[in-house]
Amino acid sequence: MPPTTFASLRSALSTRRRACAIAAALAVAAGGLAAPAAAVAQGAYPSKPITLVVPFPPGGPTDLVARVLAQKLGEQLGQNVLVDNRGGANGNIGAQLVAKAPADGYTLLYNTSSITLSPALYKSVPYDLQRDFAPVALTAVVPLALVTHPSVPANNVKEFVAYARAHPQKLSYGSAGNGNVTHLGAFQFVQANGIEATHIPYKGSAPADVDLAGGQIQFMTDTVNSVMSFVRDKRMKMLAVTSAKRMSLFPDVPTLAESGMPGFEVGAWQGVMVPAGTPAAVVDRLNAEIVKALKSPDVRDRLALQGAEPLGSTPQEYAAYVKKESARWATVVKATGITLD
Repeated sequence: MPPTTFASLRSALSTRRRACAIAAALAVAAGGLAAPAAAVAQGAYPSKPITLVVPFPPGGPTDLVARVLAQKLGEQLGQNVLVDNRGGANGNIGAQLVAKAPADGYTLLYNTSSITLSPALYKSVPYDLQRDFAPVALTAVVPLALVTHPSVPANNVKEFVAYARAHPQKLSYGSAGNGNVTHLGAFQFVQANGIEATHIPYKGSAPADVDLAGGQIQFMTDTVNSVMSFVRDKRMKMLAVTSAKRMSLFPDVPTLAESGMPGFEVGAWQGVMVPAGTPAAVVDRLNAEIVKALKSPDVRDRLALQGAEPLGSTPQEYAAYVKKESARWATVVKATGITLD
């Protein structure tokens, strides 16, 4: 199955937003009879602090982006948005907590692409993605980077592939854990290029990055914001990024699509969900505030420093995207033969 590209997604979102703007204008011209009720519903929310559950440890790449957004949302909503880190089980512990929370808009899930991976990785998960959650908005994507230890005698993807093929089963690659997008991104790269290498799963990106910098493993695909400091101090070499276009932070680093893998694009995308049954007016208010936050220059600048690209979407667009990504990763996981039960 060809990978979903964020470039095509952004184009679709832009078209959808223009259509929505036209529809909104027509509704206003027609009298906007539902506007007073919607205004009342939005005005009553929020009346107390909101909890944003991040299903990963503090200080990680997901947590860093979530905290930027939480701070901005708090400013806009006039209520504190408190980050609650509930790491474990590839994000399932935090997701289960939110799935069982009251559907009142005061407990949000800051999910990642892992929520579409878990149904394929586990024989059973403690929630139903389609039944238990209401998507609110896509927030951001952090591209992955193909990085190697400096001792690997390759300065670009072509040289690395040639070296890896010449040394079958001699190289090891790390990941943030079995079934993590950092694992599956590397698996797709290895499989597509006929490389025989050993996967070493870690409990998070941080220990994997330390071992790569120390030479215990030879390469990996990890989020840009996790490896950028190692690259800048020459403890890793960045051969390519997995985004559709080159990144402004690393303009001299080509994409994998430019490096012999046309159409290849993988990112650690993120978004916000709420428990199913949350009132539509609350979902719409949250969506509007999230999109507004993602457009603000200070948030965009802070995300850019972390290698994260802001997205934004309607709830309906996010629901469709989650469904498409679930099907995509189910195919990839099946090819790996991984199960986490």
